[in-house]
Amino acid sequence: MRKISLIGIVMLIVSIPTFAGGVLTNTNQHVSFLRMLARGASIDIDGVYSNPAGLSFLPHDGLYLSLNGQSAYQTRNINATFPLFPEEGNTRYYEGTASAPFIPSVFAVYKKGDWTFSGSFAVVGGGGKASFDEGLPMFDSAVMAQIYSLTSGVVTPDMYNIASAMDGRQFIYGVQLGVSYQINDWLSVFAGGRMNYFTGGYEGYLQADLKSEYAAYGPALGLAEGNTTLTSIELDCDQTGWGLTPIIGVDAKLGKWNIAMKYEFMTNLNIENKTKKNSDPDGALAAFKDGVNTPSDIPALLTAAVGYEFLPTVRASVEYHHFFDKQAGMANDKQKALTHGTHEVLLGAEWDITRHVTISGGYQNTDYGLADDFQSDTSFSCDSYSLGFGAALKLSKHLKLNIAYFWTNYKDYTKASDSYNGITGMAGTDVYSRTNKVFGLGIDYQF
Repeated sequence: MRKISLIGIVMLIVSIPTFAGGVLTNTNQHVSFLRMLARGASIDIDGVYSNPAGLSFLPHDGLYLSLNGQSAYQTRNINATFPLFPEEGNTRYYEGTASAPFIPSVFAVYKKGDWTFSGSFAVVGGGGKASFDEGLPMFDSAVMAQIYSLTSGVVTPDMYNIASAMDGRQFIYGVQLGVSYQINDWLSVFAGGRMNYFTGGYEGYLQADLKSEYAAYGPALGLAEGNTTLTSIELDCDQTGWGLTPIIGVDAKLGKWNIAMKYEFMTNLNIENKTKKNSDPDGALAAFKDGVNTPSDIPALLTAAVGYEFLPTVRASVEYHHFFDKQAGMANDKQKALTHGTHEVLLGAEWDITRHVTISGGYQNTDYGLADDFQSDTSFSCDSYSLGFGAALKLSKHLKLNIAYFWTNYKDYTKASDSYNGITGMAGTDVYSRTNKVFGLGIDYQF
């Protein structure tokens, strides 16, 4: 046998959200989010994303500009248990890392009377590269099960070596433009849109070889005399796609209260393969043939927020997000497995401790509605809560510096199956876990 057919090797579409938000959406596009989180009722330049209708209530006419940089680091780990893994307890640990050393964003606002024009450039989804240098359990278990079956258990895992690795990267760049209009003293509306450009790809390999002392078992596996390679699979595939997101919003400023809502419509997004290398285009890697399109829609998003000014120096907000994940097309229709769309609840407060220094903090809880059929080694999510804190330093009448630190605490997700990775008669368990830390620094300037 020249090559072992791998069950479930198709890597699907790896979701690599580097920040907060839904399955495919980054909500922290401005550093002010990192330091307070609940920014949906903001009346500041970060409202270009979080509350665009509220820009009408900026205190002065003129041009506003904001430049932001964020640095993020994640781990994505899998503790896999499978009968053929030779380690103690048949458990093998796989560690993956995802990093984004520098994620930029630019915001701009021009206000003139009742009309306010705004725009931004940001990484609105993904934002990093995920690497599993030791491969993934779905690959290793499939190879081991095939060898075990073909030899009726004569060839065991300690008789061969498996080498595998996989890198996946994903960036969704967004350019947003829109206009806000102040209807009266307390009500404003917004209409606009975002053009999203997806760029990503996958590069990986898997090779299994009999150890030299067991080369005699090669013919039993269909190998030619002297050949010890059980399987060798390689993939190098770039992917691109684009889609448009219509956006509407409303803001009501009622004395010390500010109430805001925003709705982003679902973005139809198909990702096209541009494949450089595919060792099995008609078999296990058929989904990565050159020119094949895969759906990866960006879900619709509804946000609602209420802010209140307790004192001229103390403000707080509460906010809710709902991502309509079940209505967005994903690879292999896996969105249908979710029990519900993503729910997020956010709380935040800030305090002007002096005329020049504001400190703030916030909390966010995220519930994805996860289910076993949604989770895979190459694309898994974990419910979480996030904390952020930071400061805004007013360096001059026109210049403000935002600095923040944000981290996420994830709940482990356990997926147990009687047919591990589709392997009949062999049970197994995956425990998925993640970590996430983000640092941000930004400058806001009013001309």
